[in-house]
Amino acid sequence: MIPTTIPQTTHPVDVLIVGAGPTGLTAAGDLARAGRSVTVLERWPTMNPSSRAFATMARTLEVFDARGLADSLVARAHQAPGVTIFGGARIDLTHLDSPYRFALITPQTNVDRALSDYAVAQGADIRRGVEVTGLDQDADGVTVTTPGDRWRARYVIGADGARSTVRTLVGTDFPGKTILSSIVLADVKLAHGPTDGGLTLGSTRDVMAFLAPYDGSWYRAMVWDRNHQVPDREPVDRNEIIGILRQAFPTDLGVLEVGWKSRFHCDERQVAQYRHGRVFLAGDAAHVHSPIGGQGMNTGIQDAANLAWKIDAVLAGADDAVLDTYHDERHPIGRRVVLQSGLMARGVTLHPRVARLIRNLLAPRLLRIPRVRDAIAGSFAGTTFRYAHRRGESALVGTRATQIPLTHGRLTQLQRVAGFVFVREYGANAVDATGLIQAERADPGPAVLVRPDGYVAWAGDSTDRPAWTAALARWTAPTGSVLASPRLAERSP
Repeated sequence: MIPTTIPQTTHPVDVLIVGAGPTGLTAAGDLARAGRSVTVLERWPTMNPSSRAFATMARTLEVFDARGLADSLVARAHQAPGVTIFGGARIDLTHLDSPYRFALITPQTNVDRALSDYAVAQGADIRRGVEVTGLDQDADGVTVTTPGDRWRARYVIGADGARSTVRTLVGTDFPGKTILSSIVLADVKLAHGPTDGGLTLGSTRDVMAFLAPYDGSWYRAMVWDRNHQVPDREPVDRNEIIGILRQAFPTDLGVLEVGWKSRFHCDERQVAQYRHGRVFLAGDAAHVHSPIGGQGMNTGIQDAANLAWKIDAVLAGADDAVLDTYHDERHPIGRRVVLQSGLMARGVTLHPRVARLIRNLLAPRLLRIPRVRDAIAGSFAGTTFRYAHRRGESALVGTRATQIPLTHGRLTQLQRVAGFVFVREYGANAVDATGLIQAERADPGPAVLVRPDGYVAWAGDSTDRPAWTAALARWTAPTGSVLASPRLAERSP
């Protein structure tokens, strides 16, 4: 490690997060909400104006609702009920098992702003215009160097994007390959945009264009031309965008204005390990994939929601093995997202005529089958992703608990206070557990213990105290500090 200047000051902190994008800000807010000291270092001096994400999916909106952020975002954004893809096939989101049966279309800067406000309100310290130059970890913590300063943290989260400095400093590879080059992203104002309110794909053998409505006549456009492959640094001409849109769609959309625009390429890459001692990689620092399908930002936010509470638990005295479950649970999800985004990209850009003909015949028919429709929509929205459960545990363990109906309110409202939630059976008495948030379900299902990230940790009979306390002990300090934590308000709706 060779710092560029002699460090002047050492700043102690529980968790240092590198990167103030959606992933880093979600983790920062969650850890600060749990009472941890958190600092975020971001090399950009201001909020990144060139953010590319524009679709917030149902599972991410559920995560936001558990932090009090969803309502304001939904109120100011466009709700797309589905995605029209090749051959007229449509991924229909209106049947999702979620309160959010749509994809929310809003520029990532709006999401960044909401998450930044959340993190600051919880007490996180966000420092912009600070670049990390060195990292060294030992048995007790991690020392991070920046020009003129040094940070000493118990744990570090690298959420600094596809060109992650943290990933480089821990010395891990980022295996994979480039799958599409010279993709152009732009904001366009259209006189005759698609009228169904959804996300719309147009393509030929040589071009692809994807439109997402977000503000009146304005659309976020993603376009690609097989015959115009140039480096990312090549400026984008408005005529390039207009020309591809004319080829990709059967009718003239009437481009009135072209706003912000950028050229980039997309890779399929994933690190082999998300955990490196006391350093964790999350979001694009851990995995990147095709932007077709809009999964990148969403997957990163859910990485952070999975990781933050586990770091908090270990800082409170839980077994260090809890931190290993971050990789165990999120790496398979990342691999699946890389795969399905890649399949969609390859499907959209198919070149052989026969292959395109078969695709266009099969896709619409398959997506009209309710079981197939709901499986694909749930995977697209993130609502059907689950974590593995151990032998002997209920099959409900590892599934998301968001849709369990309660006699009062909803689960995501209770989760606005950090901690586990115990949802007992309908009509069952409250359990004796000071500080454990409790609720009563409104249907005939079993009692469940819900993790802070909204997934089921245990399911069974609420009178089986040894079983649910053992499940809780797996994730918390041996003293049962989660049950007695002053940070958790006791609630029994």
